[in-house]
Amino acid sequence: MPSVLVVEDDPSIRQSLIEVLAEHGYAVRSVGDGFGALREITRIPVDAVVLDLGLPDLDGGDALRMIRGISSVPVLVATARDDETEIIKLLNAGADDYLVKPFSGGQLIARLSAVLRRTTHVAPAHPTGGPGPAPAAEPLRATTVGELSVDPAARTAHLAGLELHLTRREFDLLAFLAHHTGQVVSKRRLLSEVWREPYVDDQTVDVHLSSLRRKLGERASAPRYLLTVRGVGIKLVAPR
Repeated sequence: MPSVLVVEDDPSIRQSLIEVLAEHGYAVRSVGDGFGALREITRIPVDAVVLDLGLPDLDGGDALRMIRGISSVPVLVATARDDETEIIKLLNAGADDYLVKPFSGGQLIARLSAVLRRTTHVAPAHPTGGPGPAPAAEPLRATTVGELSVDPAARTAHLAGLELHLTRREFDLLAFLAHHTGQVVSKRRLLSEVWREPYVDDQTVDVHLSSLRRKLGERASAPRYLLTVRGVGIKLVAPR
């Protein structure tokens, strides 16, 4: 049974999250502040953290960075902040995914299950409770495109010989596009095969692509590797 730490200062919201997670087969612990979260993670490791940003003692972004200093536990950020720049900062600080409040219990379970599939060997809870196997995925191969090299087995990416520091999701996205170099991949396919969950919108892909572009040293208006085909999707190409 996968274990989840809920970090939420509002008692009613915290109780609702606990009930939803417990109903779907998760073992749940909870705290109401950032330092309490750090103590819990140090005391007994968990498989994932659901982290609210509006904490009474620490800004959630600071709490996230402190968690990353002591643990690689997957972190799903729950935030009322929907600004793209803020979301990119959170992803770069180590968040594995995010949910914008208000969100449904179904969205929470789908996002959390997907994070666990991608980042751990723990089987996510089955929708009716209990473990369930993750669907098989096509193995991704090591690829070199121009000065960009991506090695899924080692989970490393280098540009012009320098390692790129990517979040888990950014790497998964880049590795998938590299595996399909030269092919236009729709956002729907990315959501299906990279995110593997139904409760995500296109903006999620856009946010991660924007962050990935920045780390590749390009912009959507002046692409080098990530070429947008308007109305169709995105493809990874060698710069001309």
